[in-house]
Amino acid sequence: MSIRNLKDGSKKPWLCECYPNGRSGKRVRKRFATKGEAAAYERFVMREVEDKPWAGDKPDHRRLSEIIGLWFQLHGKYLKSGNHTKGRMQHIVSALNDPIASNLAAKHLAHYRANRKSLSHIHSQANKEIAVSSSNRDMTCLKSVFNKLIELGEWSLPNPVESIKAAKTPESELTFLREAQILTLFNTIKGTPFADELRLVYKICLSTGARINEAILLKGEHVYDNKITYVNTKGKRNRTLPISPYLYKELNPSCSGRLFSVSYQTAHKWLSRALPELPDGQATHVLRHTFATAFMRSGGNILDLKEALGHSKIEQTMVYAHFSPHHLKSVVSLNPIANLQL
Repeated sequence: MSIRNLKDGSKKPWLCECYPNGRSGKRVRKRFATKGEAAAYERFVMREVEDKPWAGDKPDHRRLSEIIGLWFQLHGKYLKSGNHTKGRMQHIVSALNDPIASNLAAKHLAHYRANRKSLSHIHSQANKEIAVSSSNRDMTCLKSVFNKLIELGEWSLPNPVESIKAAKTPESELTFLREAQILTLFNTIKGTPFADELRLVYKICLSTGARINEAILLKGEHVYDNKITYVNTKGKRNRTLPISPYLYKELNPSCSGRLFSVSYQTAHKWLSRALPELPDGQATHVLRHTFATAFMRSGGNILDLKEALGHSKIEQTMVYAHFSPHHLKSVVSLNPIANLQL
C-alpha cells in the first residue's frame, strides 16, 4: 500500500493505493486533493477490513519454509529429533518449490508422497523409492508441525495434512543374527582400518542392545564399575546397563572423552558388507534386534528388556515377546487334537 503525489497538475494529485486483503486480493485506488485525506482514507479502508471478521481473516502469505522455520524456533529445537525433522521438512519444501503454506492442499502432498525418493547418506540407498513407513513418517512430521503451531496460536487455518491418511503397512519381520553370522561379521572386519573399534562397537551393541550411535558416542566417563550409561539417547532418557568384567577391561575407560573415532557410516558399511543378505533397512538395528531376541529366547523378562532397550512404551517391546520359550506354550496342549491319536 502507498500514498504518492502524481504531480500531474490535477486538482486531486494524491493517490491512495492499497490491498486490504493482501497482494492477491482486490486493489483499491482513489485520488485526493491533500495527502492527509489520502492517509485518512487508507486508514479507513484497512480498519474496515479489520472490523469485519465475517469477511474472513487477512490472507496468510507465509511460505512453507517460513512455517517450518517458525516451528523449529518455537518448538523443534528443543526436541531430540528436532534437527532431523527439520531436515525432512526442508526436503518437502524443496520438492514442492516452497509453496505458500495456506495454498498447500492434500493433493500436493499425495503427489509428493508418491514420488518421494530416498536421501540416505548411505550411497547404495540414495535415490531409491522410500519405504511406506518412511513416507508415513514424512506426513506425520508435517502434520505435527501444523498442529503445534495451531496449539501455539501461530496458525489459524485448518491443518493441510489432516486428510492425509497413513498408508497401511504389513508388520515388518525382525531380522536377527545367528551365531554363524555373528562370527562372520567379526571375521570380516579383521584387518580393516577400524578393526579394533568396530569390534568393540559391535560387541557393545550385542551385549547391551545399544543403538549403533549410542555405542559410537560413548565417553570414558560413561563406563564405570562394570556398567555403561547411555546419555542423551533417542528418547532423551539415560539408562545404565551392566556389562561383563571382560568387556569392561577391553573398553579400558581410563580417560574421559570419546572412546571411538569410527563413524556411523563406517559401522553401517561393514555390517552390510559382511552380511549382504540382510533386508534393506535392517542393518542399522540388526545388532539391537539380535540382543533382544537372544534375551527373550533365553527366558528373559519382557519388562527387563523394555528397560534395557530404553523403550517408553511396553508396546514397543512386545514385538519380541514371541521369542520367549513360554510364549503361547499352552497352544500345544489345549488344541482340539492334542489328545487324539490321528
